Amino acid sequence: MDVNGLITKVTWKIEVLSDVGSTSKSMGLNGQVTKVTWRIENFSSIKAKKLCSENFTVDGSKWQLRIYPEGNNEDFLSIYLVVADSATLASGWTRYAHYGFAVIDQFDRENSKTLASKKEFNAIGPSWGFNLLPLTELHNPKRGYLLNDACLIEAYVFTGRTVDMISHEFIVKTDLDKRKTKEGDCVKAAIGNQKTTTTKPVEIINPSPTLAIELEQPAEADMNTFFTSLESELSNSRIVYSKEEAKEALAKINEALNMTPVDLNDSGKFCPLKQAFMILASFDGSSTTLTIKQMNELLGLEERLKELTNRAAKAVQDKNQLTAKESIKRTMTRSLESSLIRYKEVETEVKQVDQILAALHEEVVEAQKKREKMLAERNGIYKSCKEIKMKLDALGKEWAVYEATARVGEEEEKSVEAEWGRIKDFISSINGKI
Repeated sequence: MDVNGLITKVTWKIEVLSDVGSTSKSMGLNGQVTKVTWRIENFSSIKAKKLCSENFTVDGSKWQLRIYPEGNNEDFLSIYLVVADSATLASGWTRYAHYGFAVIDQFDRENSKTLASKKEFNAIGPSWGFNLLPLTELHNPKRGYLLNDACLIEAYVFTGRTVDMISHEFIVKTDLDKRKTKEGDCVKAAIGNQKTTTTKPVEIINPSPTLAIELEQPAEADMNTFFTSLESELSNSRIVYSKEEAKEALAKINEALNMTPVDLNDSGKFCPLKQAFMILASFDGSSTTLTIKQMNELLGLEERLKELTNRAAKAVQDKNQLTAKESIKRTMTRSLESSLIRYKEVETEVKQVDQILAALHEEVVEAQKKREKMLAERNGIYKSCKEIKMKLDALGKEWAVYEATARVGEEEEKSVEAEWGRIKDFISSINGKI
């Protein structure tokens, strides 16, 4: 993988865990879980905002992992499970998955950071994930999350609807690449007092086998058998330790007890601390004031201290998870506040548009009334004209009669005038004789 010009070796492995051994049986696990192992070297040198894995298939559906090395707007390593082909799926699609992620502590697998959830994936939410690990903890050289600057990420996907199928216990115990190794313990002890240095990224073409974690390992049962036998052999070797060695071992234990449980868990000092308890337990205490009961109690203290530090680390982890949730809550609250402000703005704009529409409605009503008045006037004009035209047509039909009557009238008028003139003349003639 070429990331920002840096050749980054990526180891990618997909397994289908079907009836995955005694661990799953003890937890009542049936069915199949797909496990994806993603190991990325030169992790601290990656500057890309996000990395996308290859696609992998679970029960016929394509999925993809997406990680944000510097966080997705938060100071956490973020990991998401993504529906790889969501853009090509039909409208209304859904997929259910029970999934879990782990950032492996390569010093002690049981201290790995894990989270699991069950979600319904759809077009609105095609990806789900977590702010899994604070970046300060990820880059802490006293932890095993970036051993030799290689980050080991595991994802577990199950598409059945079984309740609580994937858990922290399942992830840390159901694994063929268990890395609670002597190499990791020794490296952790060696770097316990070192300072973190920044080095220039180096192109890794053929990495040394001692620096790369190969995914193909012997069976877990074979390793457990070997180390159980080795522990028994060493415990029966009856090595005699000096009083000075016993005092030195006791000083180491006192130094550890003066630390807080969380600091002890982060310090990488359990490897020498375990040896100190072995020295005290094997020391010939005949010349000391230690009783047999005290000697026997020493044998169980190492495991007890480890249990306490693990509980303390888990408590801090839970607190950090709360901090992450609080950050998410703040982000969601800010989003709600922004949405509320925009809602009020939109509400005001809607009222303004309603006012414009109301004014337009009044104008429309007024125009409608004017139109109706004009239509009534037009109809009146039409009716009046129609009546006049009918009378005109009737008059036209009688016009010839009126013309003949008028001519008769003219003749009669002339006759009357003539007769009237004769009468006037007659009277005038009489006036002259009288």
